[in-house]
Amino acid sequence: MESMFKGTTICGVKRDGQIAIAGDGQVTLSESVIFKSNAHKVKRIYNDEVVVGFAGSVSDAFSLCERFENMLNKFSGNLMRSAVELAGTWREDKASRQLNAMMIVANKEMLLILSGTGEVIEPDDNVCAIGSGGNYALAAAKALMQNTTLSAKEIAEKALQIAGQICVYTNDHITVEEV
Repeated sequence: MESMFKGTTICGVKRDGQIAIAGDGQVTLSESVIFKSNAHKVKRIYNDEVVVGFAGSVSDAFSLCERFENMLNKFSGNLMRSAVELAGTWREDKASRQLNAMMIVANKEMLLILSGTGEVIEPDDNVCAIGSGGNYALAAAKALMQNTTLSAKEIAEKALQIAGQICVYTNDHITVEEV
């Protein structure tokens, strides 16, 4: 059964040695009610060395984030190894395959998407976005990357602001974390 709580936008940007992940604060109940407007869906984990932003079913996203943090602990903070091992576990575990969530994860060197089907994706053009407003944020971030000298943090934040003007499941309560 799909969660009644959904709706968010997360955007990750890597530029000039900086990586930023931004997320909005909206949690939508069913299709028509804003249940919460200031949720924090971007956070630091693993001794503040890794930033994650998650989208999808709230409980599934928390579960996925917890499993990823366990992998980081198991593999001494190695982001790619932890992501690949989590993906492998995801495919093998029947309960994990039912998780309706995605994450953008980053450390100082790398930006990755962990998909809802257990895949690990390194984004093209150092820009990625997930969630209900993800396509809007992705388009905005790509345009800002190509046409401005803004920092990774500024691009991620502006991309979320633009997505929030278009997507009814995205708001302007934005959290941004940099690594």
